[in-house]
Parts: sequence; structure tokens; C-alpha cells
Amino acid sequence: MEIVEAGYDDFGKRIRAARADARMVAAAEACARKYLDMPRTTMRTGLPFVTNAFLLHFLFKQLLREHDASAFTVQSCMSTIIPMSETTACLTLSLLNDEGLLAFCESDFVIIPAGILLHHIAGRPVFLHNSTFPHDGVVTCAHCTGPRRMDGVRYFPARILTHYESEFGAAPKVEFPLGQVVTCLDPEYATGRWVGIRGTVEDNPFLEICRSQQDVRVHGNWRKLLGEVRDSHWIMALGDHLRAAEYASRRIGVVWDSVLEG
Repeated sequence: MEIVEAGYDDFGKRIRAARADARMVAAAEACARKYLDMPRTTMRTGLPFVTNAFLLHFLFKQLLREHDASAFTVQSCMSTIIPMSETTACLTLSLLNDEGLLAFCESDFVIIPAGILLHHIAGRPVFLHNSTFPHDGVVTCAHCTGPRRMDGVRYFPARILTHYESEFGAAPKVEFPLGQVVTCLDPEYATGRWVGIRGTVEDNPFLEICRSQQDVRVHGNWRKLLGEVRDSHWIMALGDHLRAAEYASRRIGVVWDSVLEG
């Protein structure tokens, strides 16, 4: 993996130039309106936030092309991107994942290698999300950057809201199909150990946490997770990919564990 850093000094200039370019702004607004006109899409934030998210999309894609890269992560999401772009990166990262690229927030290199691997195993977008402690066998998986084409084909229903912590910008609340089987990986960086989790989506609640939220019933010994929720993020893909993830992780020297019985 080659990691290329793109600094905010240069990127700030790109954002300012884009916001001063009337044709680029008009193109971003046209994309925003087309996106919001899609079936099962509702907006509960301001159109300028969505338009600015598409401006960011243009610029992030520009960086990916310049560096011949297929994966992207943004650091200092709230403290730096928000004042520069007058939106949040949440919807932008969702769009990139919907296109089949890899786009993550927070530059969390504990979870990103697992995310890249699971993306290629599943052949579809992956969802980087916060972990929670299980309660009666259910974990709530939530973040503001949820992709909508998690099956690689359809756009799942979504409300475009503000980013939760800042109450600013544009972030999708994506509704996953109930009954959908999912695979999650929970990596621990310090020991090189990954825990595999399989579960079923039971609900898409609207709690006072990050916008895209899924209640997932864990298959197997869910109580084992009470001692396993340690790092801040998990990665999720639709479908059952535990056997392939176990095989691949062992091949690259990662210690594998699972909450499944047996």
C-alpha cells in the first residue's frame, strides 16, 4: 500500500478556486438536484450544503486521478473541511463509495486496511462505522458517511440530513433492508488481531447518534463482544464473507477470531 499525502494548503486553494468558478458551481448544483430527484431520496438540510458536497466530490475525484489512486481518506473532517468547503465531507464520501471507489473519514488506519480487504472480498461498498456495546444480542452500527449502493446495484432509501455532531452540512441517513445479512470486521491494531462478526439487520433507528444507523442482531456468542469492543471503528459489508475474510487475514499474518459458535 502506497500512502500519498495531499496537504490542506494546496487543497484549500482548490476549494476557493472551485467556489469562484461559476460553471463548476452550476455543475455541482445540477448534480445535487439530480441526486435529490432520485426515488426514495428526501432532503432535510439546505441545498447549498448538498451543492458544496458535489464540489468536494469533483475535487476529491481530481486528486484520485492525479495520483492514480482508488482509495481516499480525509483527516480533520470537522475542524478543517467544514470551514473550507462550507459543508461536511459525509455525503461526498458516500458518493465515492457508491461509485465503487474506497472513501473513508477520519484517516483511521486501524480500520482502513480491513476495509480495503473486505471491499475486494465482497465486491461492493463497505461501511466504516462506530462500534457499540451489544445489548440483548444487538449492536447499533452508526456513522454519517453510509454508502447507499451497499449491494453494488441499488440506491437504498436515504434522507439527506446534517452531520450529527456539527448539525451542519450534508450527511445521508441510509435505510438498509431488514433481514439483510451483514459481515463486520473489528480490527485491533496493537496485536494484529481481527474479530469477525456476522449478523442480521433488524432496524434502522433514528437515535441521537451518527445519521446512518442499523441495529444488527449478532449471530453466535454475542456476549463475547462485551470484551471485544475496543477500537473506535468496525467495517461492514452486505452478505456473509466470514470464511473468505478468515482465509485472507491468515494469509497476510493477521490473527483471526470470530464470535460464531464453533
